[in-house]
Amino acid sequence: MRIVLLSSACLLSLSICTLSAAAQDTFSIVAVDVATGQVGSAGATCLDDDDIAGGAVIISDVLPDIGAIHTQSYWIPANQGAAHDQVINNGLSPEELMAWLEDNDNQGNPAIRQYGMADLVSGEARAAAFTGSNCMDWKGHIVGPNYAIQGNILLGEEILTQMEAGFLETEGTLAEKLMAAMQGANVAGADTRCLDEGVSSRSAFLRVAYPGDDPEDLTLDLVVAITPFGVEPIDVLQAEFDAWNGTSGLQDEGGAGALLITRQDDGQALLKWDGPTPAEMAVFDVLGALLETVSLSGPWTTWQLPAAGTLFLRLSDGDGNLISTMQYSGASAPPNTQRPQQDDRE
Repeated sequence: MRIVLLSSACLLSLSICTLSAAAQDTFSIVAVDVATGQVGSAGATCLDDDDIAGGAVIISDVLPDIGAIHTQSYWIPANQGAAHDQVINNGLSPEELMAWLEDNDNQGNPAIRQYGMADLVSGEARAAAFTGSNCMDWKGHIVGPNYAIQGNILLGEEILTQMEAGFLETEGTLAEKLMAAMQGANVAGADTRCLDEGVSSRSAFLRVAYPGDDPEDLTLDLVVAITPFGVEPIDVLQAEFDAWNGTSGLQDEGGAGALLITRQDDGQALLKWDGPTPAEMAVFDVLGALLETVSLSGPWTTWQLPAAGTLFLRLSDGDGNLISTMQYSGASAPPNTQRPQQDDRE
């Protein structure tokens, strides 16, 4: 579910934007989670939608079930398109892609570019990054087992190390870890061009693909393309993420796995079931009438909501034993903003 805060003056396609040749995109992270099959991307820059269509998000290429690529620093669409094609068509690993991009820069000037990639197609996480020697200082990158963090025109190396600490020290989903990484860079002048404004940047994004996602319709696609003077885009991004991340869940006293429900478009919701399988979810309306039963045979299930308004869910194991019950408001518009402690919210 994509939330985009765009200025009405800029509706250009990201792929054909012609203002980007001089663009310097600053701090970003790509990461994957092999356990869930999720791949993600987040970043920010002191440029915004008035400078380049979409702001920081122009650097991001999230490939569901594969990985994520960032092409930044003097961004040009030719290099980004080539990176995409080399991964999709030729299956290059992150390390191979870094070497290929350095050897095949569209303008013959790889020293001004910066790249990062993480993938999971081999069954294990892989990551790599490249920082050209002529990127603007401070510049550099950090590569971990399942992530790459890179930046240029930074206040200092601490911006990247704080991003890494946020990512590694946060327990939770890949999206939560990426959001924490972004908060690590929530420092005035993280992109030094924004120091006088007292903010880290002017635009930011957070994107995560779940297994099977359409590349044009990611499960999580938050873009803050422009912010008013002095307003911190990472704070705006955090608020949007908190709303999206407010999924419903309930865990019984016995410690059974929780059911998380993320509302999507077209009356659909994505169910994440962490309990025993097979399990069955019985759905009742407010009058107690059984509307349907849904089989939970794996960690992910797409559910077409049978009705608007409040629904009551009864979760049972394969032998018919009660696991848990929960209340869900099907009236909430996507993105789902419900929380377990606020079951009566419509």
